[in-house]
Amino acid sequence: MQVEYADLSLLGNRDDNQDRVAVAVAEHAALLVVVDGMGGHAEGGRAAEVTRQVVLETFWHTPQPLFDPLGFLHLTIGRAHEEVVRIGMHLPLEQRPRATCAVCLVQQGWAWWAHVGDSRIYHLRHGAVIARTRDHSHVELLFREGLITAEQAQTHPMRNFVECCLGGDPVLPDMSVGRRRSLQPDDVVLLCTDGLWSGAPEEQIAHLTTPGKPLREMLATVCQSAVVNNGPGSDNTSAAALRWCGR
Repeated sequence: MQVEYADLSLLGNRDDNQDRVAVAVAEHAALLVVVDGMGGHAEGGRAAEVTRQVVLETFWHTPQPLFDPLGFLHLTIGRAHEEVVRIGMHLPLEQRPRATCAVCLVQQGWAWWAHVGDSRIYHLRHGAVIARTRDHSHVELLFREGLITAEQAQTHPMRNFVECCLGGDPVLPDMSVGRRRSLQPDDVVLLCTDGLWSGAPEEQIAHLTTPGKPLREMLATVCQSAVVNNGPGSDNTSAAALRWCGR
């Protein structure tokens, strides 16, 4: 399996970084994970770190290539949710640690992904976004129903309100698990927190497929631009990207 990958997490205009990001690459499979600790709740950074650890440890302890990628994603995110719930059980419900997350598995020329909340996954090809996940948010629903435009969604006052997340209520949250997607040479899969997509238009994100440029360099440019575009209110800005180069 031939891949190029990069990850980055910027503080933005925040006092601490509650995002966590990682890429794990084995001989027959790769895993990308991005987690956004919810700053409005106690210990959002701890929720994000616990989620990252659970996902990575499960990946490394699962034989690869994975026999049931979708089952792996569903069970692993569920396990991460249980661990985040556990660390907050001593707190009132409204104060418990929470996080959003996006996870993507790549193997044998295919990508499988899942997410909870508004951490996103993009599939990029030839300078265009050919697919992206849909946020679990009221603003995303308004956009899908045609009640607001994409531009209005970017600046909507409720754009940071998510309808489900990891942690908090012990009930398993809604998660979106996508069907497998075929990867062509030079396709890029990008996972990111809302700090990136809120400040980077899709046209700029799609530039990650520019041939001849190191993926790490291009990812840094997009993340730094998002921080600048978001101005004084810029959030933690984190992303993981993988370019599929072939088998």
